[in-house]
Amino acid sequence: MRSVRAALQLIPKTLKDKLKQNERLTGLYVRSVRKSGLFFDAPTPKQTQALYNHWLEVNESAFSNSITNIGEWQAVIFGTDNQGVTEGNIKTLGAKACLITGELALGAIERKISLLDDRLPTLLLNGGDLLESTAIYHLVEALKGNDLVYCDTDELSSTGTKTSPRFLPSWNPELQYSTGYINSGVMIKTSRLKSLHISNQTTIAEVITELSLSIDDLVVNHMPLPLVHLSVTENNEAKSLERVKTVIEKHTNAKVELDEQFSVNRVCWPNSKPLVSLIIPTKNGKALVKACIESILEKTTYQNYEILLIDNGSDERESIEYFSYLDTLEKVRVIRYPAPFNYSAINNFGVEHAKGSILGLVNNDIEVISPDWLTYMVGHVERTDVGCVGAKLLYSDTRVQHAGVVLGYGGGAGHAHKNFPRFHTGYLNRIVATNNYSAVTAACLLVKRTHFNAVNGLNEKDLSVAFNDVDFCLKVKGLGVNNVYCAEAELFHHESVSRGLDISPEKAARFNRELAYLQTTWSDFIANDPAYNPNLTLKRENFSIRSAVELKE
Repeated sequence: MRSVRAALQLIPKTLKDKLKQNERLTGLYVRSVRKSGLFFDAPTPKQTQALYNHWLEVNESAFSNSITNIGEWQAVIFGTDNQGVTEGNIKTLGAKACLITGELALGAIERKISLLDDRLPTLLLNGGDLLESTAIYHLVEALKGNDLVYCDTDELSSTGTKTSPRFLPSWNPELQYSTGYINSGVMIKTSRLKSLHISNQTTIAEVITELSLSIDDLVVNHMPLPLVHLSVTENNEAKSLERVKTVIEKHTNAKVELDEQFSVNRVCWPNSKPLVSLIIPTKNGKALVKACIESILEKTTYQNYEILLIDNGSDERESIEYFSYLDTLEKVRVIRYPAPFNYSAINNFGVEHAKGSILGLVNNDIEVISPDWLTYMVGHVERTDVGCVGAKLLYSDTRVQHAGVVLGYGGGAGHAHKNFPRFHTGYLNRIVATNNYSAVTAACLLVKRTHFNAVNGLNEKDLSVAFNDVDFCLKVKGLGVNNVYCAEAELFHHESVSRGLDISPEKAARFNRELAYLQTTWSDFIANDPAYNPNLTLKRENFSIRSAVELKE
């Protein structure tokens, strides 16, 4: 398959476009690529290093030493691992004061922190970590108007080569709770630091989590430059996650389980057992609907839900008969929608007939895998600061179909980590860890009815088929809440079984209109999705570093 894909790159674009119009050829290619197991294109360490080397060359000016007039600042080093190297690095860069938490008893630490100058910013760094020479300038500038700022990171090899870049998203609270992804290289307003109790066991990830859960109006900024070189410390990650877990349980009623296999916290938020209305549009498709509804009824542990099957003009006898049977079940209602297919309109119609305070948009080719899927999703969606909640969806062959939506892919939007293996952790553990994305797919999406109504539902005028869920999520996000990809809610999405490929001239024209609407309406998100990173590629869904071609664009 690698050879086939390489050969395709040699075909002239006009011929390639013509071949794409052949549905049988396109379908065969997609199925073959999936079977090959090669298609998710996760970059190898060697490829990543080559891309990073070129990225560093292109962005060399960001690390030049010509910057002066930084101003005064101070630092706190967490832990004593190789702290002497870090202390020397900090003093060379001009720190006015430097505290090392691991060297002091509890009372002494808090007393020393209380003596830090509130007028100066404070850098938080782990023992063993080193700063780029321009790091302080960039961080101090980025701190202006914010409570704290963090940056991207990398590591230094024994020969001094910069390796293992971590290009982070903008402030992502769910990723912080699940992975403690902000764990060094933080510049903070000193008054915020003084509001906390710091011990010689405290971690930087814990500090960030504590601040986010105790200060409603915390303003966090992100500098997308690798300004800190991390040291690799054994067991540091597990310790940090345990400390984050303790903070979450202290400030909330959530139950947190540390998943040692994947090194993530599983956070199950409490819920009030609201009625959830699961809206499932279909036309015929008895086998799909049967698998979908029976899996919900038989496997779901959360019980306060209703299923609304919206029949959009079924004409197959066996489907009609089966739907009549479903209509006799206690938890299921079948409602006829005889108008032409319009995904947005059908779901808006379903909401009008729903009784629940929580709405679930579910495709007819969804099948439950994890029994607690709805428990986790309802826990998230009931939170006041959460809007839409999406699930981890797998193709029939168990590869990832959806693990969050990234704006900008292909000039529109695409699914993060699409086609990765089921148990791949993904970039920054973002397949296996619950985290924030700007949008999630409506193939399985929960939202409060109040939020649905506040944005007038799905856009049935401009987005009848494509991108209506992306548009909806971004409108909900505009209400001042975060959208969540819930990794614990795992389901199959037998996509392309129920609908063919959109390659007919009519479908292609409609798709292009809807793509143009998305690009016009949400241009800022497409240009720079805050849940992604501007240094990562928009050509593939694999979180690779931007290629040389992209860096020139």
